[in-house]
Formats: sequence, C-alpha cells, structure tokens
Amino acid sequence: MQTLIGQNLKVARTREHFGARGFAWMLDCRVSDELPESSVYSGSDDGIHDNLNNNVDNGSRLVDGLILHGCLLKAGLGPEPPFLTDHQFSMLLILIWCMIFFQLLGVRLHELYNSWEENPDVGFVVLKGSGRAFCAGGDIVSLYHMINEGKIEHCKKFFSTLYTFIYMVGTYVKPHVAILNGITMGGGTGISIPGTFRVATDKTVFATPETLIGFHPDAGASFHLSHLPGRMGEYLGLTGEKLKGEEMVACGVATHYSHSSRVPLIEEHLGNLVTDGASIVESSLDKYGDLVHPDKTSVLHRVEILDKCFSHDTVEEIIDSLEIESSKTKDPWCISTLKRLKEASPLSLKVSLKSIREGRYQTLDQCLIREYRMSLQGISKQISSDFCEGVRARLVDKDLSPKWNPPTLAQVSEDMVNQYFSPLSEAEPDLDLPTHLREAFP
Repeated sequence: MQTLIGQNLKVARTREHFGARGFAWMLDCRVSDELPESSVYSGSDDGIHDNLNNNVDNGSRLVDGLILHGCLLKAGLGPEPPFLTDHQFSMLLILIWCMIFFQLLGVRLHELYNSWEENPDVGFVVLKGSGRAFCAGGDIVSLYHMINEGKIEHCKKFFSTLYTFIYMVGTYVKPHVAILNGITMGGGTGISIPGTFRVATDKTVFATPETLIGFHPDAGASFHLSHLPGRMGEYLGLTGEKLKGEEMVACGVATHYSHSSRVPLIEEHLGNLVTDGASIVESSLDKYGDLVHPDKTSVLHRVEILDKCFSHDTVEEIIDSLEIESSKTKDPWCISTLKRLKEASPLSLKVSLKSIREGRYQTLDQCLIREYRMSLQGISKQISSDFCEGVRARLVDKDLSPKWNPPTLAQVSEDMVNQYFSPLSEAEPDLDLPTHLREAFP
C-alpha cells in the first residue's frame, strides 16, 4: 500500500468573506511532531468561543487558524513523495487547530471525506485537535460582524456547509474516531459526536453554551442531547454547563476514556492498523481505555433531582421546581443551575427546550434540517436580535450584560417560539441533505 502526499495548500486571509479573520490550511501526509504548541486558550470562565492568537513556525500570525494533516492513501490529491512510499497506513489523521469552520474549509473537508469514503485504501478516519482544544466551535464573532454588515447569504452558507458535513460524519460508511483531548463545544461537538467512536480524556471539556449567547444548541446537538439518559440533555442544553471526560463516557456522549498521556500511544496504534473493521478499531481503543469514576461533585450524582426538575413541560416550571428544591435543601447545585438559567436568553431557553424535545422523536437529518431553520431565524433578527446581543455582550464588548428581548420568560409567547421552527420565508429553501444518496434502502 503506497502513501500519497497531499498538495500543500495555504489559503491567505480573506477579509471579504470572513472579516478580519483568516486561516491557514495545509494538507500534508506527515504526522509531524513539530506542530506549534496550540497556543494559549484564553477563554472566559465559561470557556466559550474566545479568540486564539497563534504563532506558527513560518512566523505568520493566525487568528482562529487551522492546520490539517493526514495520511492520504491513494486519494489522488497530489504527487507521490519518494520518501513516503514505504509507509503503510489505513487511517487519515486530521489535526484541527480549533475554532474555525468556515465555508471553504467545510467544502474541502466534505470533498476529502467523500474521496476517502470511496477509496478502498482508506480504512478509517481519525479526527483530533492540535493542541489544548479539540474544537471550540465556529467563529461566531465573525458571524456577528457578517450579520451586522448584511451578509446574510454568507451566514446561510456557513450553516448549510457545516450541517451538511455533520450529516456526512453521522452517516459515514467507514469507522470514524474523534479524539477529544481538549475543549469540545458548539460545532466541535457536531463534527465529532455523530461519528462511530469518541475518545474523551482528562483534558476534555464538553459543553453546548448557546443559550448564554441568545442562540440554540445546534450542529446536531438537539439530536444528541435528546438521546442522553433521563433529562440530562435538557439540563446541558439549557444551562450550557460543562462535562468532564469521565462524565461524557458515563452518560454516553463519548464511547471511550483514556488519560491524555496515552493519546500518543492510541495514535501510534491506530496508525499501524490496516483495517476497515469497526470492531477492530473498537478493540484497539478498548486496549487503552480506562474505567470512569466521576467524582462526588459530578452532576451525575444528582440525576434524581435533575430528572425531577427538568422533566417539567415548560422552562417556567423547571425554574419553579429548582427554586423549591433550592429553598428546601440549599443545594449548591440547584443554586448554580438557577443562576445559569437566569443568565440565559429567555427566548433561547424556550426555543432550546422545544428543540431538544422534538429531537427525541427525530432522526439526525430531521434535526439538522430543523436546526437550520432555527439558525436562520436566529440570525435574521425577524423575531429577536438576541443572538447578536449575546455575542456582543459576551465576546465583543464583554460587558457581560446582555439586554435580552423579550427580557423575561413571561413575555416570550408561544407564537414567537413556534416561528423559530418555520422557514424564514415561503421562498426560503430548507437545508438540502443528500439523504437519498446516503440512506437509501433497496
């Protein structure tokens, strides 16, 4: 089996589409030990979508950058380098430098995944981050600026490209391994959780904090959250609270847990496999897996009260239930949960609760199509400008004082919530996913 090196590509900064943010995109078959240390994640206490400034070896400055490496096996993407022809691999290792998932990147990844799926020399795909984060989600600050500049069509393309790629990962024919050795939020969950295997570590932090910025858990989150045990999905989706790696395995978000020190061993072992069998990949991951024992502060030790409170029909009833429990028990968990809910957008809370509960009875493609409608409504400002206001308050001006509209749960009408689930207009097409190609039954 021969290895082909992909053509080295670098995409220069493109201000027209992405504001002041750019990215570097390099495709190379060598899994390099010389990648720059992934820069400092200077996140807020919530750890959501803060900017990364990274220095790379060539001296260029990347904002929300990405480096892509992989072992390309007969993928036809470039000339064959003589010094690599003796290597045998059946996996593709993608190193994502977190945070950006712009249109061009999504299109290119879609092309690559298509070619790898059809390539008999590619057995399985491994997705991992290059540093302290796996992927902290899309660059919502750039989305914020594009919305304010009236570039709604660019925003629509952003969502459609991302959601279509997520659907591909969720229906991928070959085994897909995501090594979540770091922050995994927003779009980062979308491009990893639908895959076959998800490996969490002691460095993993998982969250869907969209309600805190006036949005909704998207990128397939309404599907995945709705299938967690009990009412864990409602809790995570509404509060944006974080899970650690051990908790992710315990509740089913991840399939395996390994200490971060073992990640290089996992990569080396997978890199030496020549297989397309999911059971063989799984047994390889099992070999480096650890049993999980969430500590006593974990929310998993509060599932009884969590299920009791978050099983109510409305957000108001959920909050009332938490307040009753808090007054009776003085439980710090109840108090902190109430605080998070009261910080979030009232409209987002109601929209997100309905979304997660609908997801319980829908397939991944149905959830993505619905989330696409919701995302377009969120960026259009036709119902509310909470998304832009939330991004402004938390990530642009950082005053942490969003002026939600409507400002209270009582002022969020059922009609407003239902409108989020409708097309932007009669002429607005729904997300067109290739279900007839990827899920056709004879």
